[in-house]
Amino acid sequence: MGEMEVPADAYYGASTQRAVLNFPISGQPMPHRFIRALGMVKRAAAQTNRDLGLLPRRRARAIAAAAQEVIDGKLDDQFPIDVYQTGSATSTNTNANEVIANRATEILGGERGSKLVHPNDHVNLGQSSNDVIPTAIQLASAMAVQDELVPALERLQRALEAKSKEFWPVIKTGRTHLQDATPIRLGQEFKGYAGQIEESIRRARSAVDELSRIPLGGTAVGTGLNSHPQYARIVAARLAKATRVVVKETTNHFHAQATLDVLVAAHGALRTIGTSLWKIGSDIRLMGTGPIAGLGELRLPETQPGSSIMPGKVNPVIVESMLMVIARVYGNDTVVLVAGQAGSIFELNVMMPVAGQAILESITLLAAATRNFSERCVEGLQATDRGPELVERSPMLATALNPVIGYDEAGKLAKESMRTGKSIRQLARARGVSEKQLNRVLDLGKMTKPGLEGPGGGG
Repeated sequence: MGEMEVPADAYYGASTQRAVLNFPISGQPMPHRFIRALGMVKRAAAQTNRDLGLLPRRRARAIAAAAQEVIDGKLDDQFPIDVYQTGSATSTNTNANEVIANRATEILGGERGSKLVHPNDHVNLGQSSNDVIPTAIQLASAMAVQDELVPALERLQRALEAKSKEFWPVIKTGRTHLQDATPIRLGQEFKGYAGQIEESIRRARSAVDELSRIPLGGTAVGTGLNSHPQYARIVAARLAKATRVVVKETTNHFHAQATLDVLVAAHGALRTIGTSLWKIGSDIRLMGTGPIAGLGELRLPETQPGSSIMPGKVNPVIVESMLMVIARVYGNDTVVLVAGQAGSIFELNVMMPVAGQAILESITLLAAATRNFSERCVEGLQATDRGPELVERSPMLATALNPVIGYDEAGKLAKESMRTGKSIRQLARARGVSEKQLNRVLDLGKMTKPGLEGPGGGG
């Protein structure tokens, strides 16, 4: 394709420079986590090809050493190609091959550009962009979930469980349809939130399992042409040891590299986790409204002044930050979905780079927002007296009188309570319900447990 000028200090070559010129789109290179995973694949491939007798030991050591520098981030500035590039990310695979080949050539004492270590014949041995790139995306995503997201969720679960125990004595008004319902313990609400995060952790680990079955070894179209029959299995074992992810070769290469089904499924788990976080954050924000004109059942940590004009105002900014992250995750989920369905062209998906960027961004943002929510919001929450005060005045306590005076009469009491402001206890007493019966059926603690004595029905 003619001559191409390359910066004198670059480790990459003409193919990379041509891609830089071809894709002046966003100015965003591929994520560091992806480049790191790509380096891990190249290192494991060189070591495996050495063990299989396909690559001389000295050359393999040099490639592995150069790939390690990629993994360590020492060569990040040598990966300038835009995310919005060739849909298979062949340009980025070629970029990695050129950088590692030139650096390995230097390690062997050769001159950069001399191809003492060849980017295709040696660094890319047994590989194709079509199996390397999806493998690197899946590997990077699995490591990010395992190393960042799961620990962040585990911290949040512990924080919510601790608050559940702390808030267990606090009985407040339950709410359905944003209207008063029967009493609930504040600790029970937080037990529900902790359960959501427990399920989120399970879903995150299931996503890791999805991502850990890699397509490496299929080469161009899934047939494994130009790849040793044992190559992919051995590389997967090496990657598993290096990443602590249970990496395995896929059982069906034709499926694994012709689709992005794995990414669509994994990001679906991220979307569900985000939805759980949205519910928890929104509930906490609502319970913290006020301090005078809102619900005021929780006191949120005061992290920063909330207004440039209203002195003393404090806003739920940590929750707001997390909800914006979740909105971004929902957007990324659409990107991954569209990439999965619209990028599949027979034996290859050609929207891989943007799907890889989207899922990695979602994982990183969710992990950071979850950690921040735990540290700067949940762990500092305090219960106020507002919940216990309101529950005593709630007309829904009339529900507990259903077995005593019947549903219709209890309904009349509830409406009268709302009209007059008198408590259910006062009105029931005036209708002749004995104090002993009132103490039994209006026992708030008993009303937060299963049992036949007390309220029935719901809504």
